[in-house]
Amino acid sequence: MARHPDSKHFRQNPVVLFFRYTDAMPNSPVTPLIVQRGHEDYDTTLRAMRAYTDTRTADSPDQLWLVTHDPVFTLGLGADPSHVLDAHGIAVVQTDRGGEVTYHAPGQVIVYLLIDLRRQRSDRRLLAREFVHGIEQAVIDTLAAYNLHGQRKPGAPGIYLADGPSEGAKIAALGLKVRVNGCTYHGVSLNVAMDLTPFSWINPCGYAGLQTIDMRSLGSNATVEQLQAALAGQLIHQLKGHAPAAA
Repeated sequence: MARHPDSKHFRQNPVVLFFRYTDAMPNSPVTPLIVQRGHEDYDTTLRAMRAYTDTRTADSPDQLWLVTHDPVFTLGLGADPSHVLDAHGIAVVQTDRGGEVTYHAPGQVIVYLLIDLRRQRSDRRLLAREFVHGIEQAVIDTLAAYNLHGQRKPGAPGIYLADGPSEGAKIAALGLKVRVNGCTYHGVSLNVAMDLTPFSWINPCGYAGLQTIDMRSLGSNATVEQLQAALAGQLIHQLKGHAPAAA
């Protein structure tokens, strides 16, 4: 499937989706491996994600990579570079994920999902939407465990606060790449306890003036390590929910 002809839709779409139907299905899904990559620069992680996806087979395990990055602005394939208003010396990296511009930095939980979607169902288009929905639900459920209420916004990928003085502020972003063989990479980021100032130097996800927030600003003392474990657990729960029922 080629790039969506509606460029506005493509910029807002968190998934870059290229699919070709095949009857050859991989083995049944198993719980993804959780890989703690620690703190590393964005380019290193991006190269590693591509390399793993390039070489994986029907038997390669699905993986969730937990990582933190030095400050970096990343652009999705449909991103308008003018949405980086002033980089202030921070690196700007063009990526191959869906979505617009976002910011990564220490104090943020990032989970990259290296998943073979063919292990779930044969309806690729429906599954891609369900996959994104499941990632968003994992973030919502993670926040709920800390008495924070997140919600989706139609046409604006990510998770936003559902109530309170900062209602509508964005607390999590997502963007994915789905290869022609149904294998995904890139993922989701959740703001835990970070310097939010650089978000004001961009139009986050292409929206001028969009407020961003982190859990610390909402009174949470949770650590990145705690949230890594919590979010990974919720993502696995969602992935299991998409698995076909046992015969």
